[in-house]
Amino acid sequence: MRLAFMGTPDFAVVALRALVAAGHDIACVYSQPPRPAGRGQKEKPSPVHAAAIELGLPVRTPARLRKGAPGWEAEWAAFAALDLDAAVVAAYGLILPQAILDMPRSGCLNIHASLLPRWRGAAPIQAAILAGDSESGVTIMQMDAGLDTGAMLLRATVPITPTTTAPTLHDALAELGGRLVVQALAENPPPIPQPADGVTYAAKLTREDGRLYWTRPTAELDRQIRALNPWPGTFTELAGEVIKIHAAEITSGSGPAGHTLDDKLAVATGDGALRLTRIQAPGRAAMPAEAFLNGRPIPRGTRFG
Repeated sequence: MRLAFMGTPDFAVVALRALVAAGHDIACVYSQPPRPAGRGQKEKPSPVHAAAIELGLPVRTPARLRKGAPGWEAEWAAFAALDLDAAVVAAYGLILPQAILDMPRSGCLNIHASLLPRWRGAAPIQAAILAGDSESGVTIMQMDAGLDTGAMLLRATVPITPTTTAPTLHDALAELGGRLVVQALAENPPPIPQPADGVTYAAKLTREDGRLYWTRPTAELDRQIRALNPWPGTFTELAGEVIKIHAAEITSGSGPAGHTLDDKLAVATGDGALRLTRIQAPGRAAMPAEAFLNGRPIPRGTRFG
């Protein structure tokens, strides 16, 4: 099939490569514009943009596609001129107006990293872990003008275990999404409307979502750390410094919330304890707790937060 691919982050790269491997004709790749990155703030193409260059595919990077945005008429005309059978969209990051959705003969298919209608919105991977869901998955959806409201074409699940982190779930769903979208294009399954009940939304994350409140239950704090690393990251305070918490594990013990229960970074929570296993001090690299304590002992009774 003659396709456009529209995506930006690493999650979408897997699907782009899967479509190329399946023999589809990728007429153009759309991605968000290069952004300043690194110490020199040199503009860097997105992961999808970089992969498209590697694959020898043409790339367009409009900042906006809505009607009235600068250059919108030229962008709409260029998209129409591709004469597409379909467009595949994966974490593109731009809203597609209805006119764009209607241009491909078979419309636009979205690879969404949740089991719709659960976790529509911006951060479905993190939301599923935070909520304690037992599974996540990928939905291939026929796009409409709503926020992840289109009819479903295919769905498949991935378990969420007590050790699942956002990166491990991200990678599993990216691989699954690549396989499912190739299957959807090959089989053309009938669209099934999403049920009206069970709708939840995963709001865009902010840095403040990563603050650890030690009075909360142990299980919630454990899920927060697993869900929000590496971004936006979880953090607490120690002697006025912000300490980033990259990993932890549930352990036994109890005491005043936020206080260490030993000299090995077991911290009391609202109903138990977490042992911090990978942490980062300001201006330092992340490191295992043992290495951190070698340079900065933290005795029992020290207060975090």
